[in-house]
Amino acid sequence: MTVVKSDIEIARAADKKPIQEIGAKLGIAAEHLLPYGHDKAKISEEFIQSVQSRPDGKLILVTAINPTPAGEGKTTTTVGLGDGLNRIGKKAAICIREASLGPCFGVKGGAAGGGYAQVVPMEDINLHFTGDFHAITSAHNLLSAMVDNHIYWGNEQNIDIRRIAWRRVMDMNDRALREIVCSLGGVANGFPREGGFDITVASEVMAILCLATDLKDLEKRLGDIIVGYRRDKSAVYARDIKADGAMTVLLKDAMQPNLVQTLENNPAFVHGGPFANIAHGCNSVAATTTALKLADYVVTEAGFGADLGAEKFFDIKCRKAGLKPDVTVIVATVRAIKMNGGVAKEDLSIENVAAVEKGCANLGRHIENVKQFGVPAVVAINHFISDTDAEIEEISKFVTSMGSEAIVCRHWADGSAGTEELANKVVHMAESDASQFAPLYPDEMPLFEKIETVAKRIYRAEEVIADKSVRDQLRDWEAKGYGGLPVCMAKTQYSFSTDPNLRGAPTGHTVPIREVRLSAGAGFIVVVTGQIMTMPGLPRSPSSERIYLNDEGQIEGLF
Repeated sequence: MTVVKSDIEIARAADKKPIQEIGAKLGIAAEHLLPYGHDKAKISEEFIQSVQSRPDGKLILVTAINPTPAGEGKTTTTVGLGDGLNRIGKKAAICIREASLGPCFGVKGGAAGGGYAQVVPMEDINLHFTGDFHAITSAHNLLSAMVDNHIYWGNEQNIDIRRIAWRRVMDMNDRALREIVCSLGGVANGFPREGGFDITVASEVMAILCLATDLKDLEKRLGDIIVGYRRDKSAVYARDIKADGAMTVLLKDAMQPNLVQTLENNPAFVHGGPFANIAHGCNSVAATTTALKLADYVVTEAGFGADLGAEKFFDIKCRKAGLKPDVTVIVATVRAIKMNGGVAKEDLSIENVAAVEKGCANLGRHIENVKQFGVPAVVAINHFISDTDAEIEEISKFVTSMGSEAIVCRHWADGSAGTEELANKVVHMAESDASQFAPLYPDEMPLFEKIETVAKRIYRAEEVIADKSVRDQLRDWEAKGYGGLPVCMAKTQYSFSTDPNLRGAPTGHTVPIREVRLSAGAGFIVVVTGQIMTMPGLPRSPSSERIYLNDEGQIEGLF
């Protein structure tokens, strides 16, 4: 009888190489690696700048269908494909995001891949890692403290305390902190006001770190953060209260990309971590652009389904960083497609070709959407042991009818051996130079029209509704010079609509805009739709209830 090991057991048994050996695969000398222990390191700013004149490798984006409780395996496929490319003799690296403690202790339990397609050290990556998220949290909350301190000591900038736009953050799911009243307790504690917390991954500081090209750009973007408004509604910036310098100091090391390895000892950049349902869902520009200078193939991912992560990768990250992706891999599972076809989670192991046929509509929508950006797409069917030949054949037949190809991948069980076919296909597509990438909308399009473009062309909505105050706010920002910014949609990840229970490929629905936020430092407009929360809550039975230290002092429950 075959014993199936858990993700954490596989990771714990990994034959890791010293991080200097991993860096050497990419031509990074040991003196340019700042080690955090023996198996992870940061790459020096000096080295990053020294390789900027090199040509770029090929960029492959891994995205997915809308997530379901059945699982899709986007990170696992990203790692598996990176290993597969190295297996067939290509110099490849992967670029993924860091894990947030909120979902690790909430729903997911971990975010380092799975089975034999993982990045290690898995426990470190899923917990404190190199401290980047803590640095982002500290820099964000330093600005919060300096705003309130500025007001306490005379308010030289005349900030209207009713119009403070800068909230606080923490890297944990805590619904009790979504809306708070602070500075209670008397004169010594300042002026009481309403405030609130977001999760760190929703922080504009996180977005800035992931879009900045270097420390100078980072400091400039931090200074551009709008913390609030005066009574005449003019903006007050972080630089106005002299916070940008100290924030940059706190983020100096966090700005440097982290280098780790896969289970097969291939290089992996793990850096940054904005959520795709409330932020732009991509790892850092610094990590991706550095990897492109060092490897012939770079495999990166964008969070959640292609309606969120891929759209933002194309319209925000690629637009801002001048990236031109060559291939998109859309990850799907038979189980998730059956769920989109109406099958309950407890019945997913039962063959149901009719449900697969129905659920393929969700996959088809994502294929169509990716092609709107001019990037060729291939579908990776992340294999589960319960999948049947008839179900896989139904998906393959459907994908072929969409003008793409579906390839079964067994990387969870077999590592790189399970992605050889996908790796060869990706190389063929990338080398054909078929990509004609272009963002979905031009910079000069009015902001509300940008929102409508995403809602109608990507979500297939019938209309976008917004109060007059929202429309007036967008017009005001346009008048102040922010009209050229892209929009960052904050929407449920579970559906093309704003209703998380509406699976499949709905059309004709309405997208309600609840509020809009100007992230002037990051360089985009956040558009909050439906009931999306920028501070998640824990579920009824969070993963944290099952995470503990065993008798040998080893971590259990992360996966």
